Amino acid sequence: MANTKRKVCFVITSFIHYSRNFLILEELKKRKDVELYIAVGGSALLSRSISKFARIKSLLGAEGYKNIHEVFFNVEGDALVVKAKTAGLGIVEFASLFSEIKPDLVVVRGDRFEVLSAVTAAAYMNISVAHIEGGDVSGTLDESVRHAITKLSHIHFATNEPALKRIVQMGEDKNYAFNFGSPDIEVVKKIVLKSKLQSVSETGSGADVDVKKDYLIVLYHPVHTDISKLRAQTNVLINAVHDSGIPALWFWPNEDAGAEEISHELRKFNDEVISHKIRFMRYMPPEKFIPLLSRAKCLIGNSSAGLKECSYLGVPVVNIGSRQNNRLQAKNVKNVSYDYIEIKKAIDYQVRVGKYTSSDLYFSKNTSKNIAIKLATLPLYTQKKFV
Repeated sequence: MANTKRKVCFVITSFIHYSRNFLILEELKKRKDVELYIAVGGSALLSRSISKFARIKSLLGAEGYKNIHEVFFNVEGDALVVKAKTAGLGIVEFASLFSEIKPDLVVVRGDRFEVLSAVTAAAYMNISVAHIEGGDVSGTLDESVRHAITKLSHIHFATNEPALKRIVQMGEDKNYAFNFGSPDIEVVKKIVLKSKLQSVSETGSGADVDVKKDYLIVLYHPVHTDISKLRAQTNVLINAVHDSGIPALWFWPNEDAGAEEISHELRKFNDEVISHKIRFMRYMPPEKFIPLLSRAKCLIGNSSAGLKECSYLGVPVVNIGSRQNNRLQAKNVKNVSYDYIEIKKAIDYQVRVGKYTSSDLYFSKNTSKNIAIKLATLPLYTQKKFV
C-alpha cells in the first residue's frame, strides 16, 4: 500500500528557529498524516554558538523526534563575501538533502540568508515551500531576503494583519496566505511562563548578576549596511548600559556579517573595565530565557524579541537603530538612534515607567495547531503565478 503521509521537512538554521517553533514541531509530530523530517543547518551548527544547554539534534532526539539531518555548509569568517559564499554552498547542500529525502513540502521561518538557500534549492527541485513570518518590513537586508523567500514560497503564515496584506499585495494567492498569529507569543503564553526563574551564574562570563534583583537584558545584532560603524556603535551602546548603573545580561550577537566586530568590543570591555555589572551570555533555551526576559526592567538593542515577545510580556524596550524599522510595534517600545545621551535617557525613562499593559498585537489562539493543520492538509502546487 502506498504511503499516504505527507513528507514535511522543517528547516532550522538558528537556535532561535528551534526556540520559537518547537510547538509547531510538536503539533506536526502528533499528526498521523505527516512524516516529519527536520533539517538543522547554518549557524545552528556552529560550535561557538552552542552553550552547554544545547545541541539541537540532541535536544530533538531527546524529545522523541526522528529523521533529523544536519546540513553543514558554513564558511568560516565574518566578511560579506563569506556570507554570500555560505548562502551559495547552502543551496548545494540543501539540494543534496532534498534529493535524498524527497519531501513533499519544505517549511522555513524568517529571513536569514541560510533560509534563502533552502528555499532556492526547493524551488528549483519543484518542491512546495511554506514560509512562516513573511510580509514584515524592517530596515535591513533581511527585508529583501524575506520578500524574496515569499516570492519563492507557496504557503504563507504571516504573524500579523499588515504583514498578511503585504503578502497578498506581492501577488500571492490569498487562499494560501494566513494570519494565525506569532508562534513566538504562543511559546511565551503556553509553555515558558510556567518555568521557574533560574540563576545564570553557571553560564557566561563577566559580572555576577543576581536575577532576583533588578537587571537589564541586551540583544544587539549587526546590521548588514553598518559594518564599518559597528565597533563605534557598540561602544556607544555598552557605555550607555554600563553607565545606567543597573546590572545587565548581554547576549552574544547572531552569526550575521559583522558579528565579530561587535564581539571584539564586548571582549575588550569585559577585559578592560574593572568592576562592571554586565554578564555576557550565549544562547539559552526558551524555558530558561523567557522567565529572565519577563522579569527584566528593560530590553535594549535591536532584536525582534523587543517588538514581539516583549509586547506580550509588557517589558519596556529601547529599540536602537534601523534593524527593526517599520515593524509593527506596541506602546512598550521607545525608538532611539546611536546617540549616547539619547540611549541613556531612554533607558532611564523605560526603567521608571516599568511594565506596560500586555499587547495582543502578535497573538492569536491555537497558532501552532492551525499552522500544522494547513501544512498537513492544504493541497500543494509548484507552479506559481502572480495573482
